[in-house]
Amino acid sequence: MPDHGRRRITLPHVAYLKIAEGCNRSCSFCSIPRMRGPYASKPIEQVLAEAEELAADGVLELVLVAQDTTFYGLDVDGRPRLAELLRRLEKIRKLDWIRLMYLYPMHVTDELIETIADGEKILPYLDIPLQHISDEVLRRMRRGIGRKETDNLLDHLRGRIDSLVLRTTLMTGFPGETEEQFEELLEFVRRRRFERLGVFAFRDEPGTPSAELDGYIPKDVRTARRDRLMAAQQEIAFEWNAAQVGKRMDAIIDRRVPGQRHAFVGRGYADAPEVDGRVYVTGQRLAPGKIVSCEVVASKGYDLIAVA
Repeated sequence: MPDHGRRRITLPHVAYLKIAEGCNRSCSFCSIPRMRGPYASKPIEQVLAEAEELAADGVLELVLVAQDTTFYGLDVDGRPRLAELLRRLEKIRKLDWIRLMYLYPMHVTDELIETIADGEKILPYLDIPLQHISDEVLRRMRRGIGRKETDNLLDHLRGRIDSLVLRTTLMTGFPGETEEQFEELLEFVRRRRFERLGVFAFRDEPGTPSAELDGYIPKDVRTARRDRLMAAQQEIAFEWNAAQVGKRMDAIIDRRVPGQRHAFVGRGYADAPEVDGRVYVTGQRLAPGKIVSCEVVASKGYDLIAVA
């Protein structure tokens, strides 16, 4: 499954690099293993060669993706090798930012955490889809991890990685989810204060085990719970943004604001491309594809305003 020479549709300075295909998980709501087959890691040398090619083509921000990023290498020799891959990617001179997406909470090892914490190019931004926090819901989802393990992982990450930004994805209205279990999830979000969070209302995937579960929840209840969760998260996200005012940060410039000579749309390390908020930057001698130091002067909802 080589990706050499593919035409990219992303911005010239950003690229997604898939490090594996398929999935060995058995989440009851997901049809990816059936569609994509078992997990198959790309050889490290192949990933490095593709990354070198992208860097030579002007890519500054490399986004590593897979259906399950932390499983990388386990299918080959029985041990996770994402940390090793990251250390070798950091040696590619022309790359400036390495971003990690789709980190399943299992196999986030101490070695991986230390590699991220000590890395010079690895952004302290981790996308870890958790789906829920109730032990019973997680059991019915077949996630293979419970609340205690999740809490321990989050504590470890926060305690070791400076300025960490955590993104997660949650699901409401999974079959059998009680109001009490939803309230547990809501309390978890308010307490953990994820900087970035997305919520999906459960939707039937034909052929998946969840389609056969009892406890079906009406659509209006599923969406109402989603909206309540997103309302709580919006307050958290807006407060985090407001706390950035007055701080200095690096921003990668993505494009010019139409009709404006010195105004640009960029992103900070806390913002994955086309997923999170934006940083609107004004200044002289700016251009798309540059990483610039700027001062945050205001926040507006999910976005920041900065001056270079």
